[in-house]
Amino acid sequence: MKVLSRLIIKGGVLAPGELKSICQTTEEIGLKAISFGSRQDIIFPEVVSPELLKSFKDFEVVSPEDAKKQNIISSYVSSNIMPSTSWLTGDKYLYVLEQFRETPILKVNITDPKQHLVPVFTGNLNFIASEHEDYWYLYVRLPEWNQTLAYPVLIYSWDMARVTSAIEKLLVEEPETIETIFELVNDAEETNNITIDNPLEIPFQPFPYYEGMHRTGNDKYWLGLYWRNNLYSLDFLKAMCDLCLTCEIGKISITPWKSFIVKDIPKSSKLQWEKLLGKFGINVRHSMLELNWHLPVADEEALKLKKYLVTNFDQNDISTYGLTFGITNYIKTTNYFTSIVVEKNPRPSELSEYKIRDTYNLLYAKNFDTNEQEYIVHVQDVDMVELPGLLMELSRMYFDQLGNEKEETVLPESKPEIEEYDVYQCSECFTIYDPEYGDPNQEIEAKTPFENLENDFVCSLCEAPKSAFQKKVFTRV
Repeated sequence: MKVLSRLIIKGGVLAPGELKSICQTTEEIGLKAISFGSRQDIIFPEVVSPELLKSFKDFEVVSPEDAKKQNIISSYVSSNIMPSTSWLTGDKYLYVLEQFRETPILKVNITDPKQHLVPVFTGNLNFIASEHEDYWYLYVRLPEWNQTLAYPVLIYSWDMARVTSAIEKLLVEEPETIETIFELVNDAEETNNITIDNPLEIPFQPFPYYEGMHRTGNDKYWLGLYWRNNLYSLDFLKAMCDLCLTCEIGKISITPWKSFIVKDIPKSSKLQWEKLLGKFGINVRHSMLELNWHLPVADEEALKLKKYLVTNFDQNDISTYGLTFGITNYIKTTNYFTSIVVEKNPRPSELSEYKIRDTYNLLYAKNFDTNEQEYIVHVQDVDMVELPGLLMELSRMYFDQLGNEKEETVLPESKPEIEEYDVYQCSECFTIYDPEYGDPNQEIEAKTPFENLENDFVCSLCEAPKSAFQKKVFTRV
């Protein structure tokens, strides 16, 4: 596994001109592609000498030797295209991010609890929007802590950077309690806090589909692009940036899933975008089975395992809609953000001279909710050939309990009640319309029956007409 240099992209937000400049400089140092990391940063897929990295004069490069510096991630990428807190607009994210003048040492997450694309609790400092305008919950998990603790007050938007800096200065004192941090930060900084009147609630929702062209309202689209090898051609990216500038698109957003999203594509320019994708042979119809995976960067072994598992899912015609997966080496301090984790065990040191097969553990998030922060061990020390069947078993468990996340576990002596419910599936691209959730991309509210949709309703993914949808009966416990 290579140790690679990263380019800090604060909040995962780039202007098209900035991305084009990065591409041109990357080309000048001899590379043909860039990759994206799970912290919404840019990764150089090949080892680059420190001398050549100096070419990026307008951007901060983090070399493998300087891995302490961390990127800030944000859910700006989901604003205006996914459920959101009313006051947390795209502009608000940009104003907040602008307050952070220095690259933090700690991992900082700035997120909306109503979206599900960007992790909420994977940072050391997790700022989560409250219902009070310009105020945020703060959940702290310092590098040596084994749990995430709630800061006792709400933080004002314009204090977030100063609070972050103050907490980082406290690291040398190795604070062990959230109360200690609160007291020391209050001594060091004058902040505009308010009391917490309601505990944080993060509603469960299946993981969103983020690839392809989607409508937002009647006159705009957004485009999500994912490439399975995580190598994004510089020639394509430069051409895309030029088209963004032509269409007066101001920002490009990196996701934590090694993909990126372009928002505010005018309806009048949709054909130009489709021509651009066709010219470069870009596929925007990857199997749902292979999306939504977190893998270590440049880890060929993990990529090979993912391909093996996805192929097995495909051969068995298994659905994984709404689930996310992670492949990782066994690290006790890792804070995961996937529904299911495939954990590779370390090889016993006493057997290092022998060639032995790897073994794996399977874990799943409580209720399969990535924000629960509690993972349950499903199996331990199993061989790779056992993984596909066990993952399919977990997939069935997920669909059995889907919709019952907040209910108490049924006691063994109780007989679970089976409920049938109708969904509607596009016969062209197999997108599901579930009346329970509606279609936020087309401003269709939850609980809207399919029969009540307008006749001009179209599939949010492929734009097939309403008549292309077929009723399917699902069951749940």
